[in-house]
Amino acid sequence: MAEAPRAAPSAALRNFERMLADGKDGALLRFGLGNEHFRCGELEAAVGHLRRAVELDPDYSAAWKLLGKALNAAGRVDDARAAWNEGIAAAQRKGDKQALREMQVFVRRLAAQRTQE
Repeated sequence: MAEAPRAAPSAALRNFERMLADGKDGALLRFGLGNEHFRCGELEAAVGHLRRAVELDPDYSAAWKLLGKALNAAGRVDDARAAWNEGIAAAQRKGDKQALREMQVFVRRLAAQRTQE
């Protein structure tokens, strides 16, 4: 299981939270919130925001990729695999080849870990 990076809450996080409190919402804002919470090691908050990001935009491959990372860091390997598989489909629809390749690698690594256990 990968360890999530840890950092102090940033000004960006406070600004994103203020925007959300002001009634602004969207996939990009939720991705920003998820990313900042992930950086701070607040995995469940990151997962919640990233899940909302992909609800708002199911083709947001970067959000799927980070959702999988947050779930994996939280020890939720099966959920991470499912998120990355959804992200692979989203990346294929969008033509996002880089995200597609990265998530395929992540899924293969999970499969390799499972066979080693």
